[in-house]
Amino acid sequence: METICLSSAYLAPVEYYVALANANVVQLEQFDSYEKQTYRNRCNILTANGVIALTIPVEKPAGEKILTRDVRISEHNGWQQQHWRSIESAYNSTPFFEFFKDDLIPFYERKWDFLWDFNAEIQKKVLELLDFNADIQLTTEYKLVLNEDVVDFRESIHPKKASQIKNLKPYYQVFEQRFGFQPNLSIVDLLFNMGNESQLIIHNS
Repeated sequence: METICLSSAYLAPVEYYVALANANVVQLEQFDSYEKQTYRNRCNILTANGVIALTIPVEKPAGEKILTRDVRISEHNGWQQQHWRSIESAYNSTPFFEFFKDDLIPFYERKWDFLWDFNAEIQKKVLELLDFNADIQLTTEYKLVLNEDVVDFRESIHPKKASQIKNLKPYYQVFEQRFGFQPNLSIVDLLFNMGNESQLIIHNS
């Protein structure tokens, strides 16, 4: 057990929650510079057509650095309706979609101004559904190099990098026969397919 540091993430991948579940203390970075094409505003789900990325559109001043906590969500193209429609289409035939959907629908009906707030609130709900009582602390300043006793996952858990968890346990996926097992998708893939067993999958990874 250890102290880890994580970036903000939208319905983060399974490896994010494996890291979180195995930590004593979780520092959530709130003073990092926002970067495109990260899990800060995207998640991957498995649909009847394969893995797709759901991306939250954000307003980012061109050429300027901005803190992740200050990034505003764009209302471009009605993203909430699109994302929920995609999630529902992908998972409505999974064993636990009906069980969990009412917990998540409200996040796609309320207007959100800031990406940080949306991610924090939906993460809080996911932790509740997983029955994880994580000790989450917000960073008070940005440090390029963290203290020696803190494991830094801020940039290593990334869509373009290999999973940091070397033995992610396979689990049932509704489209597995078509595409084979797809590892390290959004935590909702695990929840909708495995329900209360999600916690066991995470702890055994």
